[in-house]
Amino acid sequence: MTTYKLYGLGNALVDTEIQVEDQELLEMGVEKGLMTLVDEERQQQLSEHLQGHLVTASRASGGSAANTVIAAARFGAPTFYSCKVANDDNGDFYLRDLEAAGVEHNWQSPREAGITGSCLVLISPDAERSMNSFLGISESMSSEQLVPEAIESSEYLYIEGYLVTSPSGRAAAVQARETAEAAGVKTALSFSDPGMVEFFKDGLQEMLGQQGVDLLFCNEVEARTWSRSDNLDDTVAALKQVARSFAITLGARGALVFDGEQLHEIESHPVQAVDSNGAGDMFAGAFLYALGAGHDHAKAGRFASLAAARIVSRFGPRLSASEHDQVRAEFFGEK
Repeated sequence: MTTYKLYGLGNALVDTEIQVEDQELLEMGVEKGLMTLVDEERQQQLSEHLQGHLVTASRASGGSAANTVIAAARFGAPTFYSCKVANDDNGDFYLRDLEAAGVEHNWQSPREAGITGSCLVLISPDAERSMNSFLGISESMSSEQLVPEAIESSEYLYIEGYLVTSPSGRAAAVQARETAEAAGVKTALSFSDPGMVEFFKDGLQEMLGQQGVDLLFCNEVEARTWSRSDNLDDTVAALKQVARSFAITLGARGALVFDGEQLHEIESHPVQAVDSNGAGDMFAGAFLYALGAGHDHAKAGRFASLAAARIVSRFGPRLSASEHDQVRAEFFGEK
């Protein structure tokens, strides 16, 4: 029997989002538009440089897959999330935030001593986000954090590509996929970041498996990096080799969705973008919610496009619970 529409697997990071100027990114040596893994010392240096900004910074539980799972939960899907947090203040905050969103999780037992992962999300004036992530205890995420019976009772397993940077996290992703496949549960994966595709392609291929996944999420840069081609036809052909269906987000140009038979062009919703952080995560969460509600890939893509547009028009990677209700009602005509 299906208990969850979605089981997510990913890093647990407490996000601190800060608005900066491009010149400050240069001064700090931060590579714009990418996720960069940093150690605790480097993150502390960045925090000290940004001390004046921290007064207005916002904090939220994050990590790519967590954002996706929380979005799906707030739209109304029963969800479960596996991650690794430490027995510290940020770990307490993180789990409370998941529970407040209605997401069940794997932490019913005492947590280890250590430092819960964190991420400085730097938002520049053109709405681009540059992330500097200290994984902390999340780096040692492993198969111990999996809950096989929850995977087996889900409609979809969703894996974030960022896990590829950790050997134990990558192994957990592979084991989760194999568990899902054996139980007839559909599998989904997000490439997460161009850097993951460029530098960890072999590891991502291992996570995708020889038969590929049922659904792949990526943006245009990630898709072209995977295919090593700027030709759209070649890129689409390359993705078909690793996924039975996929969604390529194109920013202000909308998205391309392949449903296994047909390629659909999804229109964008013009907005004044102020913050792109969480847009891809929201797209995936809305898409998976819509599929779980019985809609086809094209309609799921249109709903996801609307939800992502709402995210980029405001600061922060999340919508409030009431905003999720408003987006769902606007698109589906539900009260």
